[in-house]
Amino acid sequence: MQALSERTANFTDSVVRRMTRIANEYGAVNLSQGFPDFDPPAEITDRLAQVAKEGPHQYALTWGAKNFRDAVAKKYEHFSGVKVDPESEIVVTCGSTEAMMATMMSITNPGDKVVIFSPFYENYGADTILSGAQPIYVPLVPPSFDFDREQLEDAFRQGAKAIIVCNPSNPCGKVFTREELSYIGELAEKYDAYVVTDEVYEHIIYEPYEHVYMQSLPGMRERTIVCNSLSKTYSITGWRLGYVIAGAEICDRVKKVHDFLTVGAAAPLMEAATVGLLFQDEYYRELADHYAHMKEVFVGGLKKLGFRFTDPQGAYYVLMDVSEFGVKDDVKFCEWLAREVGVAAVPGSSFFREDVNHLIRFHFAKQDKTLQAAIERLSHLREKAAEATDVDWR
Repeated sequence: MQALSERTANFTDSVVRRMTRIANEYGAVNLSQGFPDFDPPAEITDRLAQVAKEGPHQYALTWGAKNFRDAVAKKYEHFSGVKVDPESEIVVTCGSTEAMMATMMSITNPGDKVVIFSPFYENYGADTILSGAQPIYVPLVPPSFDFDREQLEDAFRQGAKAIIVCNPSNPCGKVFTREELSYIGELAEKYDAYVVTDEVYEHIIYEPYEHVYMQSLPGMRERTIVCNSLSKTYSITGWRLGYVIAGAEICDRVKKVHDFLTVGAAAPLMEAATVGLLFQDEYYRELADHYAHMKEVFVGGLKKLGFRFTDPQGAYYVLMDVSEFGVKDDVKFCEWLAREVGVAAVPGSSFFREDVNHLIRFHFAKQDKTLQAAIERLSHLREKAAEATDVDWR
């Protein structure tokens, strides 16, 4: 038999999704894969019930139903101040995962270089490699997760064609400041590079931080490619509705790549989700308050238990330091944690290019009772770790 692809030879399965399977196997509280255990807004699900009877049930336009794109454009302009043409500057995709993949395949050639901040969402490195490009990793340094400006510019000096910025950041919860984003933009202009932003957590921000839209900064309107999704904002991660916002020339190329990747997003789901895109500001204020409450429940619980962790500025993830347990293999530790303690987390090593084994990621997009159950189980972590003598993670 002929050899399989060298490009994907070193790929593993997604560690994030693997931990959900392990959580299910052991009946653990699943704080690994980032999806909520509460319902989407009733207005959206009620509309879906209507659509199930009325349609549409056939293909929408490849780049997205017109009313959906119109609603995306209206919402984006409202929050960012940037006016976009829904006909030529928006492509609807099957989740932000496809949005990022279609973008990378549209802007890079084999051998091109792409800057990725570390820690990073695990798909970014894979998307870059699948596109034939080469990632250049620049560390975000804990606990504040700031970057060294000289180190970042050195990455651009190596010929980077693009940089991926997740803001707010998964997994560390960093919210990039206006000054930081402006500096990134200056480098992009100086070295003629694209800025690809992942903004799926744009509405999950904790005071006093604010989300700054990269496209709204001087000189960045045509250079920035926005990848976003409805998954987190409307609690519909399984609907797989995302989109790309970019200049017309870029979007024209993304449309063609997207067409051959997935043809198009699900027509009935776009129709139902359009209701959410037209929500008033009150919804987003309540969403922010809801996540601030969930953060307080979980982070407050970790604090009472005396664990060390990062305090997120945005998104809904916490990196907890488990070095007190002598962890040498965080993947095996997380498997043990799910099995013996009953809480599922994601090993930090799956997010860092650096050699990191002392951090694990929890997410807190859960009901109070779920978070309280997780905290109660974690209250026994030290006891169970002390009793564990024959383990393979030390």
